[in-house]
Amino acid sequence: MSPRTPTDQAVGRHGPGRAVASHGWARAIAVALAGLAAMVVVAAPGLWAAGASELPQDAFPRVVAATVVTAVGGTVELSGNAGGLADTQAGLTVIPLSVTVAGALVTAAGFLRPLRHRAVAGARELTGWAVRIAVVWLLGLLALALAARQTFAVDLGDDTLNDLGDLFGVHPEVGFATDVPLTLVTGLLWLAGVLLLALLVARGAPLPARLLRFQESVRPAAYAMVALLLACVALGLVIALVVAVTRGRPRETLAVVLLGLPNLVWLAFTLGLGATWNGRVEGPFGLPMPHVLDEVLRGEETAALNLRSMAEHDGRVWWLVAVDAVLLLGAAFVMAARSPARTRAWQHAVHMAVALVLTVLTVCLLGRVSAHYGLTVLGINDLAGLSGDLFLRAGVWSALGLAALWGAAAGLLGALAARPVHRRGGTTPPPGRG
Repeated sequence: MSPRTPTDQAVGRHGPGRAVASHGWARAIAVALAGLAAMVVVAAPGLWAAGASELPQDAFPRVVAATVVTAVGGTVELSGNAGGLADTQAGLTVIPLSVTVAGALVTAAGFLRPLRHRAVAGARELTGWAVRIAVVWLLGLLALALAARQTFAVDLGDDTLNDLGDLFGVHPEVGFATDVPLTLVTGLLWLAGVLLLALLVARGAPLPARLLRFQESVRPAAYAMVALLLACVALGLVIALVVAVTRGRPRETLAVVLLGLPNLVWLAFTLGLGATWNGRVEGPFGLPMPHVLDEVLRGEETAALNLRSMAEHDGRVWWLVAVDAVLLLGAAFVMAARSPARTRAWQHAVHMAVALVLTVLTVCLLGRVSAHYGLTVLGINDLAGLSGDLFLRAGVWSALGLAALWGAAAGLLGALAARPVHRRGGTTPPPGRG
């Protein structure tokens, strides 16, 4: 017979209600608020470093709220108004993934904590625990979404333009507000994805008995992919700190790290695999470091961002291929070492290929950037030199094909390298079935 954990014994003596009570409403409130607080703690100093604290009308808290909303997939709509003789158009689509990762890690840790030291958990228990967190999460997200709204006046640039603006009644404004219903839907889907991924990644997290047979193939691959993405972030953080020390501009570097470091390092990871991103930078907009991204994309036509185009400006980008190879081999080794010993090498290759394809697809979807602003007065475009356009999106199908090839090769090599360390034969059967 399998030994019973203290939690299992409590369930046996007092029924399932006693186990659920150990992670009831009080703990759900703590988990949901801790996740939101972690995102605020990361977003606020990042926005301060980016200069958002200097915005007028005490807008900084509202900008922080909007940043947290977008970090969980929420929608912040931009609007413009410039009087009867003018027109403004504005739009922004970007996910600050540093804020997203911080919230996901804290929320996942809080969700898993009361479930540790368990072999099996019922689907009803896991669902009830997740629903408690979701209710509190939606209430907190609703408060942030309602607070994320503001309008700013746009300075036309000099006294002459301002005088013309007063003459024609042109007082351009741009503002933002949250699409509350859509934000709640996407925020709930984000939370569900985080909780599901937490169960898939954590080896000690319990699963319903019917799903135990899937953990041998899914859990090692999921863990390896999360470790791979976090390793990219850690490597990017080291590089950012070196850049801040050697080249100065620490405030700008801090803003990038706290708001968009995963956006950059995961983009670099896909480029190292050979993927191509298409984009353009025009007008006052710009991309954060490294500067080579802005050099390739700036212009009036859509440009291809890949290793070849970047190498024309900086030959060091070819090192991305070597870095990706090392990271993938490490991830494949970890996956194989955490898999049962009976898993064959070709199965490791398939698991790694599928996992990497899904990971690259996620990066391509989350890493898209789009921003534009336009001001037209009396039919004259870009009167004050403020109009601009920025977008960046991946060539998805070619990226997924390359990910499959890289994943299969790395999975096979990782399986061969992990053969000497394999010690696990399989999963432990649930109590009463051993």
